[in-house]
Amino acid sequence: MSKPQLLIDTDPGVDDALAILMAHAHADVLGLSVAAGNVGLAHTVRNARTLVDLTGASTPVFAGCPTPLVRLPEEDAAFVHGRDGLGDVGFPEPQAPVAGEHAALALLRLTRERPGELTVVALAPLTNLALALRLDPTLPQRVKRLVVMGGAVTGHGNTGRVPAEFNVGFDPEAAHIVFDGFPDFDLVDWELTLRHSFDEAEFDRWLAVGDRRAAFFGRVFQVARETNRQRGRRGIIAADALAMAVAIDPSVILRSERRHVGVELDGRLTRGATVVDWGNRLKLPARANVVLELDQPRFEAMVRKALGAQ
Repeated sequence: MSKPQLLIDTDPGVDDALAILMAHAHADVLGLSVAAGNVGLAHTVRNARTLVDLTGASTPVFAGCPTPLVRLPEEDAAFVHGRDGLGDVGFPEPQAPVAGEHAALALLRLTRERPGELTVVALAPLTNLALALRLDPTLPQRVKRLVVMGGAVTGHGNTGRVPAEFNVGFDPEAAHIVFDGFPDFDLVDWELTLRHSFDEAEFDRWLAVGDRRAAFFGRVFQVARETNRQRGRRGIIAADALAMAVAIDPSVILRSERRHVGVELDGRLTRGATVVDWGNRLKLPARANVVLELDQPRFEAMVRKALGAQ
């Protein structure tokens, strides 16, 4: 069976790092388009280059938007990922270059070169993808699949605004544009990732028997792991890795529901919240395939391979 062909929009980020390692272990990666999000753009671009070096691939890295489309962000996620986004380990300057093409333009070009072949995996705030969509509204016609890590479908978010999830909350306008512009996409939300965390002792065994990728991830994950413990979150949470599993193999989905998903843009307490029309009251197109349950053993097997811990 041929490997999935992926374009990854990302803001590395520790959980992005695991997802990118998964992608290179299971698929062909055509490019990393990089946005600001978890930390600032200079850090996320550098981290993407560090990850390309680690994989030994020649994956192009495209720098994208340094800010959201409309409003400056109220918060980043440096307290989870470290000030540099990779646990403040202090890696040397990476060797992988930055391409001289903006991420949004690269998304458009690559989908034109390979129409109907590429799965776009959106692990970051959706700024780059929204900009590409505004530049060319026909973009969805050329994308084979869109998988989005974002949202909190029953309002249990992970930001300072109670209902909002980080990626959507960082740039709500961009999420609104993408959710409204793509006729079909898989939505892997924050709450799903909490239900599909890894047992800590088992995950430590994977790190112990894995290769250099496991050693790398074990180092960068320490800040995020301690932050999750302080917040009372159980297990090893790997949000972007879960979305990557859906992108690599959609048959890993055991249960999902097609629903209309809107993004709140104006609420004082709810800006950035994802609002799911569970009862079809609005009679709007049900564009989102909201993923509700995954095959946990298969997900874990994908992660183990990415860490060299088979």
